[in-house]
Amino acid sequence: MGRNTLIYCGIDWAERTHDIALVDDSGQLLAKRHITDEAAGYKILLDLLAEYGDTEETPIPVAIETSRGLLVAVLRTGKRKVFALNPMAAARYRDRHSVSRKKSDHGDALVLANILRTDMHAHRPLPNDSDLARAVAVLARAQQDAIWNRQQISNQLRSLLREYYPAALAAFELWKNGLCRPEALEVLKAAPTPSRAASLTRTQLQAALKRAGRQRSIATQADQLREVFRADWAQQPPVVEDALGQQMLALVLQLEAACTAADNLAKAVEEAFPQHPDAEIILSIPGLGVQLGARVLAEIGDDRTRFADARGLKAYAGSSPITRASGKKSSITRRWVKNDRLNHTGYLWAFSAITASPGAKAHYRRRRDDHGDWHAAAQRNLFNRMLGQLYHCLQHHKLFDEQTAFSVELAAAA
Repeated sequence: MGRNTLIYCGIDWAERTHDIALVDDSGQLLAKRHITDEAAGYKILLDLLAEYGDTEETPIPVAIETSRGLLVAVLRTGKRKVFALNPMAAARYRDRHSVSRKKSDHGDALVLANILRTDMHAHRPLPNDSDLARAVAVLARAQQDAIWNRQQISNQLRSLLREYYPAALAAFELWKNGLCRPEALEVLKAAPTPSRAASLTRTQLQAALKRAGRQRSIATQADQLREVFRADWAQQPPVVEDALGQQMLALVLQLEAACTAADNLAKAVEEAFPQHPDAEIILSIPGLGVQLGARVLAEIGDDRTRFADARGLKAYAGSSPITRASGKKSSITRRWVKNDRLNHTGYLWAFSAITASPGAKAHYRRRRDDHGDWHAAAQRNLFNRMLGQLYHCLQHHKLFDEQTAFSVELAAAA
């Protein structure tokens, strides 16, 4: 079929089946299909698009409510623009077509197609990132999720130990990462209750530390642990204590698995991220190491046309403030709609940059002393500043230069 008019495609996706709707530039429904989530279904979709004039030179734009999955990967082949629309935005558009609030999968696909027909200029297609950048994004996000999961389980374990086993918290508080250390987990497995911990011998404690991989100061650490465990602590009734010990062992196994997953994913990121062409530029920015640099690349990608300017990137990261004005009232506040992963990375980035860069430290101090910012606000401002510097470096393929980036702050500090 020849393509004399503009055609738009909307797909309402689900776990096993998808609904497809094609409309022309007047809003008339041209075709609709119901396909399965498998290779045969994807072929039906591509054949349908080709039937209505989809070619390499003039691809039909597609709207869908997700940015991930095999269906999106199939649609992104070639130069086709795929628009991942927010489900809440699509729900608002649905009210324009029906006041009865009726809903169906085919109707949702039709609404998505009409969104492109009327407001495609107001939405952005998925960025054209390289395969390596998308692979780094998968690993970096998975590693970030693993760290959050590890911290959540660690907090649960800490809360449980506080209920019946305060000696364990006191014994491990001097160690970095505390309950997440292999030594702490091995000792807890050897003594899940305070009563059993108090009966551990030096030999048993040393054996637990060796199983955890400790090689130095084993005897000293064993003596310190034994002294803490044998101190006078309040205890739960024996039956309750044993039950809490079983619950604690279950959490220990979960925490052990979470720690292993986080470490393995961190190694995978360390192998993949340096292979990317932008890695050298990103690592030249103060405060960004391999892990944080990979997270930044994962969220901003390597498509140079994704952001029109640095302001767009800053708004996407949530580092730039937003102004709300109505009548005589006006307020400037932080952004709430943002990329949460990039925003979280930004605080860690700014915190590290303060000690890694004299210019960043001077900028932070100026925001605190001269502008009266709180710590979080000063960090957010620094993140906003350094995000703009990263955008400039990536756009011009230049490494970070301290004197150029913070010339005013360095001169004032001198």
